[in-house]
Parts: sequence; structure tokens; C-alpha cells
Amino acid sequence: MYQCPKEGGIHLHDCHLAPGLEAKSCHSCGGLWIPAQSYLPWQRQQGNGDDPPTVALLPLTLKTTFQPSPLDSRAALCPDCHSYLVRGRLNLRQGTIYLERCPSCQGIWCDGGEWDLCQELGLQAHLDYVFSTEWQAQIRHLEAAERERQALEDRLGPDITQRLEELSDLLKHHDYADFAVAYLMRRCDR
Repeated sequence: MYQCPKEGGIHLHDCHLAPGLEAKSCHSCGGLWIPAQSYLPWQRQQGNGDDPPTVALLPLTLKTTFQPSPLDSRAALCPDCHSYLVRGRLNLRQGTIYLERCPSCQGIWCDGGEWDLCQELGLQAHLDYVFSTEWQAQIRHLEAAERERQALEDRLGPDITQRLEELSDLLKHHDYADFAVAYLMRRCDR
């Protein structure tokens, strides 16, 4: 019998997350254990191919009422093979959450509400990718760009920021973009 990796002594119960995707749930903390032998065949049926997913929605920009579980910071053992679970980080406005995966059996643990959050982000069929260095690097790059855009909006306002983004898109591949930037710098020089 499987036990909750976050609240020892609590037994996990069978549940279905989607057609063909069986999991185990904890009635106490709301966490979900998704065994690899259930997840991997379901993942292949989703028709994602071998291409890594692109970030459709940056977790940091998601407007949601989701609150990270107070148990998210606890280290956990795999309910199947008892190895320590490794973590994949997602930064949200509300704070950082961690999906967890067993390095031995590849099962995945989602704390209460994290599976639903992954569905909002379009990651439910790509949970393994969250643990990759490629995805983490892609997220860091996008988060830096979002912070830069937010700083621009805080200083110049949303209207000017939008116009600057449009101008930037127009000039991005223009042969004389550097001339336009120099012109703007001269015009804005105080």
C-alpha cells in the first residue's frame, strides 16, 4: 500500500486524473502520486511527439488563486521505491512551487492543486520536461525578459511600453535598426 510522501502514515487511494491516467491521491493533503507506468503511456497517447514543449504561458505571469501547499518545502521519499524525490521548480507570483519526481522509478508527485496548475500552464503532458536543464534555462530567460518588460512598464506606463514593444518588433530584423536606435537616443538626449 502506497503512503503519502509528505504526510507519513496516510494511505494513498486510487483515482483518475484523465481518461487513461491513473494516479494515487492523499485525502489529507490533496497530493497526487502519478506512477510512471501510468503516466508514460498516457503521455504518448497525447500525441506530443519527441519535440520539447515551448513555454505557452510563463508561470510567473499566470493570474490564479492557487496557493502553494505548506508541505511543498518538505523533502519526500518516493511512495513506490523509497528514493528521495528530486524537484522541478516553477516560479509563480505567489511564490515558488516544486513538482517532484523519483529519479529511480520516474513517478511524479504533485502537492495539492499542482496538477490543476500544470493543466492551466499546458504542462500536464510534459511534466518530465519541467525537470530538464533545457526547460529551466528557457524559463529563466523568459522570466528575465518579463521582469525587464515589467520594469519598463513601471517606469513608462503600459501605453508607452506597448508602443516600444511594437516598434522593437518592427525594427528587429530591419537592416537599419541601429540607425533608428541612434536617432531615438539623440532625440531623447537631455
